[in-house]
Amino acid sequence: MPRALKLYIIGLVGVSAVALVITSLMFVGRPGYILGMTPQISVTAPPDERGILAGLAFWILITLFASAMPVRMPRGTLVSVSIAPIVAAMVLGGPVAAGWVAVIGTLEMRELRGRVPWYGSLANHAAIVLPAILSALLFERVSGGSIVPAVTFIATMLGAGLYFVLNVALTAAAVSLRDDLDVRLVFLGDTRVYIANLFALAPLAWLMSEIYELPGWAGVWGTMLFALPLYTTRLAHHHYVEMREMFTQTIGALAEAVDKRDPYTSKHSRRVMEIASDIGHVMHCNEAEMEALEWGGLLHDVGKIGVPDHVLLKPDRLTKDERTLMNSHPVLGAQIIAPVTKLAPELPIIRHHHEWYNGSGYPDRLIGEEIPKLARVLHVADAFEAMTAKRPYRMTPLTDEQALAELRKFAGIQFDPQIVDAFVRTKWVEGIRDPGRGSESDSGPIRLRPLPPLIGEHGAASSAQGTRASDSP
Repeated sequence: MPRALKLYIIGLVGVSAVALVITSLMFVGRPGYILGMTPQISVTAPPDERGILAGLAFWILITLFASAMPVRMPRGTLVSVSIAPIVAAMVLGGPVAAGWVAVIGTLEMRELRGRVPWYGSLANHAAIVLPAILSALLFERVSGGSIVPAVTFIATMLGAGLYFVLNVALTAAAVSLRDDLDVRLVFLGDTRVYIANLFALAPLAWLMSEIYELPGWAGVWGTMLFALPLYTTRLAHHHYVEMREMFTQTIGALAEAVDKRDPYTSKHSRRVMEIASDIGHVMHCNEAEMEALEWGGLLHDVGKIGVPDHVLLKPDRLTKDERTLMNSHPVLGAQIIAPVTKLAPELPIIRHHHEWYNGSGYPDRLIGEEIPKLARVLHVADAFEAMTAKRPYRMTPLTDEQALAELRKFAGIQFDPQIVDAFVRTKWVEGIRDPGRGSESDSGPIRLRPLPPLIGEHGAASSAQGTRASDSP
């Protein structure tokens, strides 16, 4: 575990534990709790201790149900729908109820079965408990003890919003430290997928708290009916991820089919995608750009499906006509992908990844900044992978150091110098003597860092929108 992550977990767990203890000592027994099985109409009436415990147990059970079967999102968080019962407990019982419902109700079978390290469980729960307590304090500050529905609704929405932002931010920080990723990429990567559900689950939480206050068992049974919309929301998350994974797998299969036409380019597209993604991380590309690099990297050579075998596999120098056929593959690839509207951001990458920085590339002879940024990124990644792999026309590949020297040599001619500099800062070239920066580092074998897999294959966790850091921070 990275030292920074270890310190982060210690700090987060410590602050969350202190907050839960202090909150419990300050608020327990305070008039105003309405978590009892028979809700109290007057917020100034003395609390029924047995009712409070029964109410806590009820909301913990609802939260356990909502936390079950979380959905793994594209960028590595696990999302459940537990925000609704946690926020409802916040409205009904204040900071103490929110804190204890959050810490106990978000237990998962993975944790009970030992699939999550103990320190991972502590961090995951801490990232839920602290936001729950702070959001409950905000709710009480805004509502001012009012029982007017309009006031409690506004306070609930504000409290749920704070809970959401803090929970996702704390989780994003942990995932960033664990996987050495840009925290903004983690924060925005999955948030854009399920943030819309916040605006559905927060009002649902308020409505659950209102129904629960109905007299007698009517409130209890009425609240349990909300299990259905919670489950359908979970299904919506699942279907989204399922469709996205299927889309990504289809793209990968198409890229693999193209690569397999030539035994020397097997896995070429996958490796180019990984190198380009690493450059994107160094350049702090946003989520949309990272997705475009991933899918564009896989599909950049799809146009080669239209290049005849006698040209694609020729071991000798190509003739002028053969070179023209080969150079048509970016245009062919863009034409193949154009009907897929979802892949519109990838079209410039596919069409322009062979443009040269000095304007002598193809197909449109763009120059400098006219070339789309991500196409310039992919050009560097494509060139490095091609130079360090066997090809029919070059059976002895360049060493990593030789390939880096070529990138340096042609920076400003074929490649964008800034992109080359970004590539040098990736872990792909760690341990290689950089010809463009002198000989302060000895030459040696390239050491690859563990890169994030394709979209939909990360591992982190989130409890929903209660976000958790991961199975093993």
